[in-house]
Amino acid sequence: MTKYALVPIAHGTEEMEAIIIIDILRRAGIMVKVAGDNEIVTCSRGLKIIPDELIDNIDINSEFDAVILPGGSKGTDNLIKNFHLSEILKKHHERGALIGSICAATTVLSEFGLLNPDNKITSHPSVKNQLDNYYYVEDNVVYNNNIITSRGAGTAFIFALNIVEILISPDIAKKIAIDIVLQ
Repeated sequence: MTKYALVPIAHGTEEMEAIIIIDILRRAGIMVKVAGDNEIVTCSRGLKIIPDELIDNIDINSEFDAVILPGGSKGTDNLIKNFHLSEILKKHHERGALIGSICAATTVLSEFGLLNPDNKITSHPSVKNQLDNYYYVEDNVVYNNNIITSRGAGTAFIFALNIVEILISPDIAKKIAIDIVLQ
């Protein structure tokens, strides 16, 4: 059965995180839709990405198996400002779909009210103080209550592979890790 993931990006998104997530999920056979806040998104280091669709054009009733948010300070701030994205995330959270965030993007989950105080989470150290209301840990990847979080660009491969394990299988994640010479 084909799995579907939505990866929202915005001006200032951390490009390594976005590209690694998109690439690894697609290698696993997951159909990834990249949704941007603009027709061309300029990432944190100047890389330009042309999204498949605008975030505001995504039907809020569309059902994805996962919605995964790359970080980047400015990109995160821009995602937080997107009301349409908040509605998409809330609907997916309500139905128990996998929600993921890496780096500063964990603050998006907090801002949109998707976390409970007992949610075990992680993020980039620079935003840790904004997440004091939650069970914060410094593990590279944390999976708790259908929410997966990770630390930053350096953990993007293991984050994406963990998503593959959850959505597809540990065997496929291991095969991808071997194929890209991560293991």
